Amino acid sequence: MTRRKVKLCYIADDSTRKTCFKKRKKGLLKKVRELSTLCGIDVCAIIYSPYNNQPDVWPSHHGVQRIVSQFQRMPEMEQSKRMMDQHSFLKQRIRKSSDQLIKQRRDNSEKEMTEVMFQTLVGRSLQPFDVIDLNDLGWTIEQYLKDIHKQQSTNNRMAMMAGSSSSSTTTELLAPTPPQPPAPAPAPTPLLDHGVMRNGGESCQTVASSSGGLDQIEKQPWFMNLMSPQASFGGHDMMLPLGDTCHTPLWSNNFQP
Repeated sequence: MTRRKVKLCYIADDSTRKTCFKKRKKGLLKKVRELSTLCGIDVCAIIYSPYNNQPDVWPSHHGVQRIVSQFQRMPEMEQSKRMMDQHSFLKQRIRKSSDQLIKQRRDNSEKEMTEVMFQTLVGRSLQPFDVIDLNDLGWTIEQYLKDIHKQQSTNNRMAMMAGSSSSSTTTELLAPTPPQPPAPAPAPTPLLDHGVMRNGGESCQTVASSSGGLDQIEKQPWFMNLMSPQASFGGHDMMLPLGDTCHTPLWSNNFQP
């Protein structure tokens, strides 16, 4: 349950006033002690009341005298910097109350002119209003028009942003996919020169054209098959000359069993 706001005014009932004094004095001394302990500052309290012959002091008479002496050694400007007597307090309260009254009158006038503005839309006459009321009504209408234009500008801006974002998304979806470039053709695999005939049988090359050619040939599986004791060709067993696939005058074209 929230604590209700207390009206700051003099309590007329004696017993209620005395009870309130005792509660508030106890709370004030507690706050002073907490302020001194938590913040580590020099603070004291002197409370006079019609209910006690001696004033209530905190923390002690010696502590109060020390703090008062320290205060008196300060310059006069520093002493009266934040000091407030009863006259200053009442003056401050009157100024705050006047400001609140002016603000409340302004709010009431604005609400009244707003109601008049909506009533004129349904045919209410402006005959009983004077010049001041008409000026207030005109100011209220201008404020409402400004708010309307501001809201319209905000809505248009948001609509344009939404339209631009949707159009960009549609363009991205409808944009054709660029054709992919054709893959490059694989490089031709270099063939080893195994003594095949070139230029229509007019010339023939050797099996190995360099010092490392024979080693490359020996690594081929067909060479290992040829190196087997016998190879079957056409159903007849025969021995082939090593690496010679060219027709030379040293070999006859006819097969001799």
